[in-house]
Amino acid sequence: MPSTEHRLASGPYTAVVTARGGALRELQYDGRDLVVGFGPDGRIPDYRGVICAPWPNRLADGKYSYAGKAFEAAINEPERGSALHGLATEQVWDVREAAEDCVVLACRVKAGVNYPSDLQVSVSYSLDADGLHSTVTAENIGPATAPYGVCPHPYLVAGPAGLDEWTLEVPAREFLEVTPDRLLPVAMKSVEGHDFDFRRPRRVGSLKIDHAFTELSRDDLGLARVRVQDPAGTGVELEWGAEWPWVQIHTGDKPVGPDRLGMAVEPMTCPPDAFNSGTDLIHLEPGESHSAAWTIRALP
Repeated sequence: MPSTEHRLASGPYTAVVTARGGALRELQYDGRDLVVGFGPDGRIPDYRGVICAPWPNRLADGKYSYAGKAFEAAINEPERGSALHGLATEQVWDVREAAEDCVVLACRVKAGVNYPSDLQVSVSYSLDADGLHSTVTAENIGPATAPYGVCPHPYLVAGPAGLDEWTLEVPAREFLEVTPDRLLPVAMKSVEGHDFDFRRPRRVGSLKIDHAFTELSRDDLGLARVRVQDPAGTGVELEWGAEWPWVQIHTGDKPVGPDRLGMAVEPMTCPPDAFNSGTDLIHLEPGESHSAAWTIRALP
């Protein structure tokens, strides 16, 4: 039986990628965890490290209409009545390429009652001295135009202290207010004067966050970065390009069991429930593809 795990190494970085959900299972720098990991078997807890496609975040009631047709996806977040994180997270992805420092995996999203066309989704992971570089690509291999959105789902680990002690920096001027019960979109709000203003690094404390941020400040290359740092001086950074106009930040709060283990930082091509709102939704024509990249690196 072929292995579902792929261990990568380059300089001080090591990683483990699993075919389950195309997920990043481990990432370390000099033996220090940069993400919240999970075991080699069983379900992936909290969607750690998976690739969320063909939509990120929540789809209200699992229902949407596209090109005049109604579609309905299974509810996998029953407590909020949502179809969460797309159709690829439960799949075992195929290995397309593998080497000591890189791996490429792929899966197929099939047309049906929940989606209008066939997609080929692939993700590459590669290590070098600058960190872990990843790219996700979706190609519409079916006959119909398809709505599309995507995000990776890592939980970053700044260091040994608890998340409350970490410093967070998010270069966003606005966030999406959501309903308190279902976390569905309400309205855009400025971070100015709000607890969610992390444009300058500051301690997280007991603040709970599970929100999408946008209007991102970027460098001359169009790159945005979220940084989390530990009082001990260690930290981790996630960097992404202009293909992702949104980023979901989640403090990993859970009503039962261990929580606040890591800071979920999820670059997104569109906000929650975009299949219904249409906001920043990508429309993939037959034969068309879309790619988006991100990097995770240790600080310092």
